[in-house]
Amino acid sequence: MAVVHRLAAGWLVDHLSFINRCGYEICDSFACAGAVTPNTSDTSTGDCHTATFAATSSSRDGPIPGPGDGIGTEGKAAKTRYMFREEFFDVSKPHIAAAPEEQLSQGCPEVSLTEIGANSSREEHPEGTKSDVGDAVASARKKRKRKCVFNQGELDALEYHSKVRKLIWEGTLHLVQEGLKSGFLHGSTAELHCRKNVIPGHIGCALAELCEMAKQFPAVNESDQQVVHVLDDETSVPEQDLLSCVTENSSNCAKIVVLMDQKYLVPPRSSFLLSDISCLQPLLNYKKTYDVIVIDPPWENKSVKRSNRYSHLSSWQIKQIPVPALAAPNCLVVTWVTNRQKHLRFVKEELYPHWSVKSLAEWHWVKITRAGEFVLPLDSLHKKPYEVLVLGRVQGDVKETLRKPEDVLPIPEHKLIVSIPCSLHSHKPPLTAVLTEFIKPDVECLELFARSLQPGWTSWGNEVLKFQHMDYFTPLQNE
Repeated sequence: MAVVHRLAAGWLVDHLSFINRCGYEICDSFACAGAVTPNTSDTSTGDCHTATFAATSSSRDGPIPGPGDGIGTEGKAAKTRYMFREEFFDVSKPHIAAAPEEQLSQGCPEVSLTEIGANSSREEHPEGTKSDVGDAVASARKKRKRKCVFNQGELDALEYHSKVRKLIWEGTLHLVQEGLKSGFLHGSTAELHCRKNVIPGHIGCALAELCEMAKQFPAVNESDQQVVHVLDDETSVPEQDLLSCVTENSSNCAKIVVLMDQKYLVPPRSSFLLSDISCLQPLLNYKKTYDVIVIDPPWENKSVKRSNRYSHLSSWQIKQIPVPALAAPNCLVVTWVTNRQKHLRFVKEELYPHWSVKSLAEWHWVKITRAGEFVLPLDSLHKKPYEVLVLGRVQGDVKETLRKPEDVLPIPEHKLIVSIPCSLHSHKPPLTAVLTEFIKPDVECLELFARSLQPGWTSWGNEVLKFQHMDYFTPLQNE
């Protein structure tokens, strides 16, 4: 199950299990016509999430699985099941080890942030002293003219961290303890001896470039434009079809699409639009409104600018996303935010009011190792082992605002989502399971700036199929 443990502090989540329960089974038309329910049996055994994984070669150049490719018996349809490669979640050690007195198992130490700053740059702060958080910030302000100084953004981050630090430490500790008791986490690295598959090299993704090229395609007459492309047994889809309308897999089987000679898995009962922000009209033409909208914007930051690997959007561009046109009444809006306080303030003070969304809560995604340690020291001055989610609801007219959603719990002000992160950049944990108690059943859900697909969701982005690439999966043949 995706949620391994649920406590008052939040949830311990198994991201890998969620992916592998999405029903990535390829079956022939006979099986699909019979409404075969995707196999969602849990493959977790012992120390490993899936005992059936083995090293595999790239599936890019192999034949597309189809009728007869699985092992079947007379009168039964053959199927091939795909599992996400477990090695992408094999985080057994922290990226940077914390000092012994700062480790999660030692309890929550009252650490002076001034002392942390001094320890990380002793030459610049030789006189670092212990004090409370307020003194830490004040001291940092006084030292701004020295060689190693805190800029305003770092000061804001220190202040924010001081407010959430204890909640994150204590909540994570309780969830990790439950994970250790149940065997989902392993406190001793000696137990982390699962298979050692070689992690494949960088898998090329030219989806964003394709979206840029699509702007040069001949304009399509709006009256002739297809609104929905439904996937059938044909796997090769013209680029223009994928880029100009929403693509649906309405069946109970997964499908494979071939795009620029690359193969991508599409889970059952999912839909997506591959486009950049300048080509959102097909999503509006889809004529759906959504009860949940999750947004993971490509926030502007210095490292992105320097690397030129990822595109980013300005705050002004993000405000232009037509969330009001896509949102149903009382829509729950969830936005992933980096740890820059500039972005957090923008979401709460500008973006949500612009969309008529009332900010309700801040949750945190905490990243841990398989041994239950923070992947980075909690008090690191550079990167933190957590990210922020801002939750809010769309506000309608006065009557709509006063009416409470039926049969759903109010959004808690603070919750933790604790999980072992995927090593693939920006592969966020699923929110489906943790949001269940706060939304009605069978609601329409949308993810914006998505890089993967989920059953029951519509997804949009210029790399929306990125983590659906076949090379991220291992094929298992079964009846």
